Amino acid sequence: MTTADYAPHARRVPRSRGASVDLAGTEWPLYKLEALAVSLLVFIALLAITQALQPAVLVAAATAVVVWWARRLYWKYTADRSTLD
Repeated sequence: MTTADYAPHARRVPRSRGASVDLAGTEWPLYKLEALAVSLLVFIALLAITQALQPAVLVAAATAVVVWWARRLYWKYTADRSTLD
């Protein structure tokens, strides 16, 4: 019989950069939740305005990607600048 020593929670590296939220035992960076919230709002607004599902989904997905990467880069840039000070 083959065994393996596996300890998934033996050593946890603390997140030193930016804010994060604990959801069901998993640390989520705040920029991810912001991107999801903004895309949900855009989706609901466009669905109410256009009453068509396809453009609402596509624009909401594009919004999520843009906000996700913009906030991530901003977060990384501000974290790098704070270490220099």
